[in-house]
Amino acid sequence: MGRYASSRNFGYGKQMAHAGKQALRDHYGQGHHGTVATHADRWEIFTEWAREQGIRDLAKCDNRDLATAYAEHVRAQVEAGDIAVSTAQNRISTVNTTFAALRGDRYVQISPRDYAGPRDSVRTMAPSSFDTPRVQHAITALRDAGLVRAAATLELARTFGVRREEAVKADLDRWSREAARHGAVNVIDGTKGGRDAARWIPVDDAQRQALASALAARPEGSHNLIAPGESYAQLAISRSGEITRGREILKQHGLPGYHDSRAAYACQRYEQITGRPAPAVAGERLAPKDEDRQARAVISAELGHGRIDVLVSYVGSSR
Repeated sequence: MGRYASSRNFGYGKQMAHAGKQALRDHYGQGHHGTVATHADRWEIFTEWAREQGIRDLAKCDNRDLATAYAEHVRAQVEAGDIAVSTAQNRISTVNTTFAALRGDRYVQISPRDYAGPRDSVRTMAPSSFDTPRVQHAITALRDAGLVRAAATLELARTFGVRREEAVKADLDRWSREAARHGAVNVIDGTKGGRDAARWIPVDDAQRQALASALAARPEGSHNLIAPGESYAQLAISRSGEITRGREILKQHGLPGYHDSRAAYACQRYEQITGRPAPAVAGERLAPKDEDRQARAVISAELGHGRIDVLVSYVGSSR
């Protein structure tokens, strides 16, 4: 028996998700908390998939074969338009890193580029979710199918520019108070890597409507879209989860996924700030250089990014 209560998962415990997180903490010397949190979130997605394959103890399977099978699964998601190449590469990289932490060696080294493909980060076309009627039709279809929380997630993502997890975990009561008092909400819950920097999103009629819809959709006794006794993974990551099941309806309406709404939000905000369409929408940069850069700085902060150069994947080139 090792350091932990169970010898399963290389001595890090019975639960694969928890084992990976503990191993990452050891790997990073109990520091780099944001990096550990980001890897742990992606690792949880992997362990959910692994459980569906019947895996319960990572020490009792060939880790390289398992990681390769997962990489092929991730590649299929990219080809289906469910996730971006960058997301796929990050998920595969996390599997490499976490297995290295668990095993203490480099036995598992899967090439993210070979399976996910190269990154092409500059957006050259308007995101599908920029078409507001299309998004509204998808929201209606989700509600008609009884997937009211998936509908609320899509509406929050489109109007606030938040990630899927941020929409699902948002403290809706706090958002309501902040919207009334400040005309803006601070995105804190479910942020990537546990970032806690102030991230205020302005609220107008569209955001108020989305917030009202989310409040109506949330389960009784909860402050967000997750029901009491339910985990985020069960709702949003599991194949049978409501958010996952909603993807098929999104595809039927020409929407590649929930994340596409962040790019649509960014393009809309760009036009609001500069008075000109985003380069991805117009096909070229029409705003003066200084106005373009100012808009990118504002939108980058609202999306929760620390650098404005990532905005090329949301609004297009700055050249």
